[in-house]
Amino acid sequence: MLMTPGLAFFYGGMVRSKNVLNMLMMNFIALGVVGVLWVLFGYSLAFGNDAFGGLVGNLDNVGLEGTVGAVSGTAPSPEDPAGHQYPALAFVMFQLMFAIITVALISGAIADRTKFWAWTIFAGLWATIVYFPVAHWVFAFSSADGSVVGGWIANQLKALDFAGGTAVHINAGAAGLALALLLGKRTGWPRDTGRPHNVPFVLLGASLLWFGWYGFNAGSALGANQTAAVAFMTTTVATAAAVIGWLVVEQIKYGKPTTLGAASGAVAGLVAITPAAGFVSPLGALAIGVIAGVLCALAVSLKYKLGFDDSLDVVGVHLVGGLVGTLLLGFFATTSVNSAGADGLFYGGGLAQLGKQAVAAGAVLAYSFVLTLILGFLIKITIGFRVSKEDEVTGVDEALHAESAYDFGGLGGGAGLGHAAKPAGAPSAASLQESKA
Repeated sequence: MLMTPGLAFFYGGMVRSKNVLNMLMMNFIALGVVGVLWVLFGYSLAFGNDAFGGLVGNLDNVGLEGTVGAVSGTAPSPEDPAGHQYPALAFVMFQLMFAIITVALISGAIADRTKFWAWTIFAGLWATIVYFPVAHWVFAFSSADGSVVGGWIANQLKALDFAGGTAVHINAGAAGLALALLLGKRTGWPRDTGRPHNVPFVLLGASLLWFGWYGFNAGSALGANQTAAVAFMTTTVATAAAVIGWLVVEQIKYGKPTTLGAASGAVAGLVAITPAAGFVSPLGALAIGVIAGVLCALAVSLKYKLGFDDSLDVVGVHLVGGLVGTLLLGFFATTSVNSAGADGLFYGGGLAQLGKQAVAAGAVLAYSFVLTLILGFLIKITIGFRVSKEDEVTGVDEALHAESAYDFGGLGGGAGLGHAAKPAGAPSAASLQESKA
């Protein structure tokens, strides 16, 4: 829950001041749209018993049927006398937050030029057709007694993804690339790239994301246990290493480390460690973090070479970072940290796990990219997806929301106090001006 407004500030600080409210709203509306769909059918499609060979869940839990009063986890047994159970609704709510922020992540790729209601409709359609099935692939594990048949990536392929490198970041990054290509470049880009209007907002957002990510990653252990502690630690050290890696690249390329770079490096590290958080050692996490920081810092410039306008580097950070973390599990995963995982190449496991990771990453990337293009195109030819050139130049906030983030036209606090203290019956400033005229 904290991560979504954190993302809104992270993205909002990077856009022009005339578009910041629209950016905040594109993130905030994800809470509303996905929250409603999750209750109606989203949870059932993602985590219901499998309906089509590991592709999507059934509709047995529509309206969260069967979840109120139910428990999830493992029951006490002779081998595990304590068991580990928790309310099913706690898991329902936890997974809802993944669904919300995955949708919100896409918005950064099409900042400064998107119709609000077109985006809102897209968010609902994309969550339904892309995210819910992919979440089933990756997160729906079969129960020990075989009563629940889950997703194909989790159960048949057995690729590792602790907290959403594929389902969240590769998924959203591929969608961001598709929409950036579909909507086209902003007016004046790349000559006018649009400088961030509020860098402190960016750092604030990155900090909220970092804090919220502990729930994202450590929470994916579904208990206060050793795996949660490992994820808590690896999330921290990988992010720290990524900040350093990104800033070193900036120093070498541009001669100065930037605040924007530090914030972006942190998010790159968080993205990359997400799939690996519960499967790698502290040193493995450091390696993944610094590699992600360096590669993502280099990747953000690809949009200029390849000619696609990914406004806020969703592709360079989330798609590339998700791919880095997912693939590096094939090298750094170790069963000494988590027996439920696998051994990567550096721990004697050979290339088998790397191959599984590549298949999972490629499948999610292709599915998300193609379906996003189709959904985006349908919206484009019906209600239109992009604002007019005039509205883009004027500012999306005024054009679509009739608001501005900052009021620079008033006379300051004194005018407000004077107005508040005006005696009853006294003439207004406007009437005095009219009399003078």
